[in-house]
Amino acid sequence: MPDIAFLSASILLEKLRSGKLGSLELLDHYFQRIAACNQAINAVVATDYENARAQAKQADDLFAKGRKLGPLHGLPITVKESIAVAGMPLSGGSAERRHVRAAENAEVVRLLRSAGAIVFGKTNLPTYGMDFQTFNPVYGQTNNPWDFGRTPGGSSGGAAAAVAGGFTAFDIGSDIGGSIRIPAHFCGIYGHKPSFNLVPMRGHILFPGMASCNGTMGEDMLVAGPLARSAEDLEMIMSVIAVPDQRERTARRIVLPPPRRKKLQDYTIGLWLDDPAFPVDSRVLDCLTDFADTLAEQVPGLRDRKPSIDFQQSHHLYTQLAAALNGSTLSEGVFNKIYQESKNSMGRPKDARALFIQGATLLHRDWMLLNLKRIELQRRWADFFRKVDVLLMPVSTIAAFPHDHGPYYQRKVVVNGEEMSYADTLYAWPGLSTLAYLPSTVIPVGMNADGLPVGVQIVGPYLEDRTPIHVARWIEKVMGGFVPPPNLQTGFHPDTA
Repeated sequence: MPDIAFLSASILLEKLRSGKLGSLELLDHYFQRIAACNQAINAVVATDYENARAQAKQADDLFAKGRKLGPLHGLPITVKESIAVAGMPLSGGSAERRHVRAAENAEVVRLLRSAGAIVFGKTNLPTYGMDFQTFNPVYGQTNNPWDFGRTPGGSSGGAAAAVAGGFTAFDIGSDIGGSIRIPAHFCGIYGHKPSFNLVPMRGHILFPGMASCNGTMGEDMLVAGPLARSAEDLEMIMSVIAVPDQRERTARRIVLPPPRRKKLQDYTIGLWLDDPAFPVDSRVLDCLTDFADTLAEQVPGLRDRKPSIDFQQSHHLYTQLAAALNGSTLSEGVFNKIYQESKNSMGRPKDARALFIQGATLLHRDWMLLNLKRIELQRRWADFFRKVDVLLMPVSTIAAFPHDHGPYYQRKVVVNGEEMSYADTLYAWPGLSTLAYLPSTVIPVGMNADGLPVGVQIVGPYLEDRTPIHVARWIEKVMGGFVPPPNLQTGFHPDTA
């Protein structure tokens, strides 16, 4: 009998609605698991136990009276620490904000609570979300549930570890460089990076602690989205949070188109599983190839194809535009320092750090010229999706790697036995869809030779988020879905399961 903590949010809601499980019972079960297992991985870093218990008791009382608050009524959840929850910490993992608490809820938290969810905790992240690992001076290091010596990814690493560890029904993370997708891939769970500007970002802490103000073009490429234990969960959560920012609802509505096809066999699916620009490690590629072979038996329209873009050029453009957003939040002193460094290095070869500095110090004119190049790339993606419904790609060149707290630009990752640039390598595959504002759903598709999870990105057309999630639901039936990490199966088996 499975531990209820590892059931999908959708199944948990069915149990809550049928009376087979109480909201307070489920909440207390999560707290038991957190008490028993969280010390080993350090995923949940703040809780609001008393308020959450009061809300859970109220949810149970309303259920008993036949009343329902919304589609998530009584479901206990967590969110990334950089997303504001009134009265709870909002440090962004920065020591200088260690004692900061949110005065009000982020817009996405308001939406979830209005739907009946109970936000009881917050999950760890790297400082200001700026890393592919999860550690900071406030909360320390988060470990991967599959191997405590490895990272769960970043920046929504605590979110992914909490979902994989059965500490929460689901979590909300954020993503600009793979921060939902890489942790989902590393931890063997599901994640969805929405189309840009689909989920309101108000109340999210940006890079050096600047709060998101409008959730529109002001935070270029940055999105918030769900991490969960099933594709059905992703669809359900997106139906709650995919709305305009509160200030725009006077005139704007979001009505996402339905999935393009009804059955998996009817989809035209492209494969782009490797590329000379950023080769995929054989231990990941072998797993993805086995998955593609299995899927080919179900999908006649599955074959190798990709949009007519240059990977290296797209990556270069992405890193500069991402750095430009980061640069806009730097203090004047830091900005002036790296601006001078950028001028002094003109004409020299560009490594990952030099590319960041070049992007962070762009003139507005230069940014506009880069944005025109992006628009051309977006057109090419749109042309591709006129003939293809979704594209399957690696999430990352590698699976979860050992913790490395060394200087960021001096770090390396090993791909096929060779040391590669940490930043360039990990940004590469997620950046393709981020640059073009495209939705991307990550699902687990197997284990590599080291016994670590491997996920795949299902990239869909702009604003057609339901299509990649729908494909994920079908693939889930083929591949078997979420598998609990053996390190965190503690033997809790309540009768209600």
